[in-house]
Amino acid sequence: MSIVMSGAPGAPESLPAAELAQQRNEAYRKITVRLIPFLVFLFILAWIDRVNVGFAKLQMLQDLQFSEAVYGLGAGIFFIGYFLFEVPSNLLLEKIGARKTLARITILWGLASMAMIFVKTPMQFYTLRFVLGVFEAGFFPGVVLYLTYWFPAARRARINGLFMTSFAIAGVVGGPLAGFIMSAMDGVDGLANWQWLFVIEGIPSVLAGIAVLMYLPEKPVNAKWLTQQEQTIVTRDVEAEARDPNKHSSLKDAFANARVWICAAIYFCVVSGNATIAFWSPSIIKELGVQGNLQIGLVSAIPFVAGTIAMVLNGIHSDRTGERRMHCAMATLVAAVGLTLTGFLLHSAVLALIALTIASIGILAAFPVFWSLPSAFLAGTAAAGGIALINSIGNLAGFVAPYMIGWFKTSTGQLAGGLYFVAALEACATVLVIAFIRARH
Repeated sequence: MSIVMSGAPGAPESLPAAELAQQRNEAYRKITVRLIPFLVFLFILAWIDRVNVGFAKLQMLQDLQFSEAVYGLGAGIFFIGYFLFEVPSNLLLEKIGARKTLARITILWGLASMAMIFVKTPMQFYTLRFVLGVFEAGFFPGVVLYLTYWFPAARRARINGLFMTSFAIAGVVGGPLAGFIMSAMDGVDGLANWQWLFVIEGIPSVLAGIAVLMYLPEKPVNAKWLTQQEQTIVTRDVEAEARDPNKHSSLKDAFANARVWICAAIYFCVVSGNATIAFWSPSIIKELGVQGNLQIGLVSAIPFVAGTIAMVLNGIHSDRTGERRMHCAMATLVAAVGLTLTGFLLHSAVLALIALTIASIGILAAFPVFWSLPSAFLAGTAAAGGIALINSIGNLAGFVAPYMIGWFKTSTGQLAGGLYFVAALEACATVLVIAFIRARH
């Protein structure tokens, strides 16, 4: 494909500033409309297949005679496999492309999720959860990296926010859907309701992985729905940013950069809250006295609706002001307060649900702004490796938080201690952001 050369008639340099700005905005509008809904859909499937074990738990533990500690370890061990294969997967994406990598990931996690119907023992449970983590490894950082091929940093917090609404939308959709499946399918063809949950929610992922190969373009120059001039504008925006001398571009730079490790520590604290609301919201809501799988699913959607709105608004406002640091720190502070209040108010269903909603607002609002921090100083291979490293280390909190909550629940009979533990991690995130992330516009 030919690229419009500098100085040629109709080239970006020859356009009036107003017309160039209009074409630039139109190009990014097209990209947003074409890519973001599809990527959101993919991650909704990933998130549902990752956390539906939280709803399966409502019946699976009784059927299989698993303890709360067994569940907590199984829910969290997903992130060990995720951690081990995250960086290799993202480096492979940079080498072979997004289409092949994201298709492979999506198909394999769908198959692994469906295989959960065969679980009979704790070891089988642990093994399949680990395998699910291995197969899904690289999807989220892969998409974060993929978006850097299409959007410069100034537009990225809003775009990250739109993509990361998938966390929240999955909570809004996944809860009622899981509740409905478990209410309607119990005993059908000899399978338990939780077995049907894994089968029905795994099949769409396999089909979506096939769709990736047909729908997803690699980079702007491959997007036939952009004009040649729009391709040139976007490509030059992104390439100019990648050449920024203030950015690190090699894998060695990423691993040697103290800011990468600080971001990983911050993300660990942020993810601990996300794993908590993902894996334990159904149990928390059941403990508040809500009965019936469908009712639990519907009520569990409430915090995620509020979190979705907060996530989008925080990303938009951060882009508009150019400020990242306090947008992230204030969100994690709200998360810490909300989780603390949830543990303190478990005796009151209404107040605890309000507190859990506040916690979800803070947790989810932190994500899009956080991911604008590492991309401000990483590019190229450093971005691929650094983003994956941050995400893999951060997601170890997905192992720690569910396990600790399960341990507190088994040891004390209460969820409050685990919620206070996660609240402390969110507070640590606030301190780390304020202390170590430089204010920068």
